[in-house]
Amino acid sequence: MRSVLRIVNRVLIGFIGLVLFVLGGSVLAVGLGVRPPSWWIHDGRHDVLLSIAERTRWRDQGWWWPVVIAGLAVLLLLALWWLVAVVRRRRLAEVFVDTGDGAGALLRGRALEGVLAAESSRLGGVDRATVRLTGRRGLPEARVRLLLEPHVDPGHALRLLTVEALAHARDSAGLAALPAEVRLRGAKHRAERVT
Repeated sequence: MRSVLRIVNRVLIGFIGLVLFVLGGSVLAVGLGVRPPSWWIHDGRHDVLLSIAERTRWRDQGWWWPVVIAGLAVLLLLALWWLVAVVRRRRLAEVFVDTGDGAGALLRGRALEGVLAAESSRLGGVDRATVRLTGRRGLPEARVRLLLEPHVDPGHALRLLTVEALAHARDSAGLAALPAEVRLRGAKHRAERVT
């Protein structure tokens, strides 16, 4: 799915860029005095893109406004889908593990996420951990969220995560590096009474 989206993204951007380049270049050329061919949309330097007759030709037809509104709604939905698909960071489905024989193996991303989250949750002072892998399958990146218990030193929890859980995941998957973005949050607790 990700490679299909990447291909659609590149083709769509390339097509839109080509159309804008051709139209903009032609308008510029006609505006600078180049005589266009007879079939071109502009006749000369002082010609407008759409005349009054062309703009108002279909206005009295009953089908015109529903078609225009439906077309614009479809374009808006496609643009929103494209924007969400491009901006959203997808979960990594597979991680490439170098087995040393040249062929390698593929490890499910969710399996590595689950193991990393379970080991992170067992660290001292961590109440709950969630992990999400992003990036490429040869160079994964981890996004870790830790919910820390009250009165835990965040620096100590981060050090334990780096030295133990992330190092174990990196070594077991045979990765050269496993960069991680870690977000720490303290668990809410009731105020303690001091007597």
